[in-house]
Amino acid sequence: MEGASKPPRFLSHNKRINYMINAKEIENKVVELLGDGTSFLVGVTVSPDNTIVVTIDDDDRVDIEFCEKLHRDIEAAFDREVEDYSLEVGSAGLTSPLQLPRQYKKNIGGEVEVLTKAGQKFYATLSASDDEGFTVEVTKKIKPEGAKRKIEVVEEQRYLYSEVKYVKNVITF
Repeated sequence: MEGASKPPRFLSHNKRINYMINAKEIENKVVELLGDGTSFLVGVTVSPDNTIVVTIDDDDRVDIEFCEKLHRDIEAAFDREVEDYSLEVGSAGLTSPLQLPRQYKKNIGGEVEVLTKAGQKFYATLSASDDEGFTVEVTKKIKPEGAKRKIEVVEEQRYLYSEVKYVKNVITF
């Protein structure tokens, strides 16, 4: 029959329909599993192929054994027979951008790289943070009027989280 349309391939009844896992359900379970300890959830992403990536951090440090245990606990909570998925659990990483106020607080005193939304990039020492933003100490060289040489001065600068593209820890050896 010419002109008759064939049903679209994606409506085939012979293939199992994969449903995307709800990231909010995963987030809630991870928060429950972490409880009020020193570890905390940074984020959960779920890709279209049901790859779940859980990123955690800790006020002290994240160790591999803890990630493995959390991985097993998450797997126990979500049945792969209902929804097939791949699961990765890991730490935020030393050079990953800071995402939560709690991460800023744990890194006070450390050197950071800041990129503002205005395009200014600089290095500074993270000196304070709260729920709205953070403060850094920037060392600048200025030449006072009448002086022959530049001197270093430390200047505090305050930023709202919404004003920066990223803030990353700087690793020095």
